[in-house]
Amino acid sequence: MALFSVRDALVVDANQELKELLGGTLKRGAWAIHYVRSNQEALLATRSKAFELIITSERTSGHEDIELLRKIRSARPHTRLIILADVGTPDEILTAMREHAFSFFSKPYSLERLSEMIQMATATPCWDDGIEVRSATPEWILLDVRCQLRTADRLLQFMKELTELAEKEREEVGMAFREILLNAMEHGGRFDPQAYVQVEYVRARRMISCRISDPGPGFTLDEIPHAAIANPAGDPIHHVKVRDDLGLRPGGLGILLAQNLLDQVIYGQKGNEVLLIKYLERPEQQRERA
Repeated sequence: MALFSVRDALVVDANQELKELLGGTLKRGAWAIHYVRSNQEALLATRSKAFELIITSERTSGHEDIELLRKIRSARPHTRLIILADVGTPDEILTAMREHAFSFFSKPYSLERLSEMIQMATATPCWDDGIEVRSATPEWILLDVRCQLRTADRLLQFMKELTELAEKEREEVGMAFREILLNAMEHGGRFDPQAYVQVEYVRARRMISCRISDPGPGFTLDEIPHAAIANPAGDPIHHVKVRDDLGLRPGGLGILLAQNLLDQVIYGQKGNEVLLIKYLERPEQQRERA
C-alpha cells in the first residue's frame, strides 16, 4: 500500500531534452509523467484525470496552446499549465496571462529557468493565479499582482517574453524591475497574499517606463536604514546588520541597484509609488557600438 499519493504531470510532444529535464526536476516515485503526442490527446486525457501540471509542446503555436488552456480550465479552473512555444507574439503572451497560464517560454529559453518554474508550479500546494490583467496592449499594460515571491518570479518571466530589447538592456531592466517589485511586495504589502501591488508598463519608441505602486503607507529615504542606499560613509554593509536585526530577508540593494541600472528612479510623495525609466538606444547607436 502506497504511503503517499503519486502526483500526475502531462507533457505534450516532448523531445528528449525536455524528458531528461523532467526526470531531473520531478522526484522519481512521487510523480507519474504522462506523455501525449498532441493537444487533442492532451484534452482527452484531462477529461478523465486531473493533472497537477501540464506542459505544452514547442512545436505548437502559442495560439493553439492558449485554446487548449481555455478548454481545460473551463472544466478544471486551477490547472497549472506552462506554455512552451517556438515563437511567442506579444498578443499571445498577454492572452496567456489573461487566461491564467502559469508561465510562458519561447525559444531560445534557459533550461535552468524552465526547471525553476516547474519546481515553483509543483511546490505550491494551493495555487491560484495572482496576476490580474486590468488592461493590456503590447505597448501599455496595467496589472494587479499578488504580494508573493513566486508571483513576482512568474511575472518576471512573462515580462521577459514581452520586452523586445537587446539582451543587455533586457537583463538590466529585468533585474531592476524585480528588485523594486520585491521591495513593494515586502515593505508595502508585507508579503500578504491578500494584498496586491499595481504594475503599469509602457513601451514607447525611445523609452520604457514601469510604475509600481504598493498598498503600504510609504516612506522617505532617510527612514530605511535596512537599504544599502542609506549606508553611512565607510560602512558599505551596515544595512546587512540592520536587516538581520529586523528579521528581513537578505537584500537591501534594490534601490541602489535600480539607480545604477536604469536612467531614472522617481518616487512619489508618499514613497509607495515608484516610476522606473530606461531610455533606449536608437538602431544607429547600436550599430556604432557594435
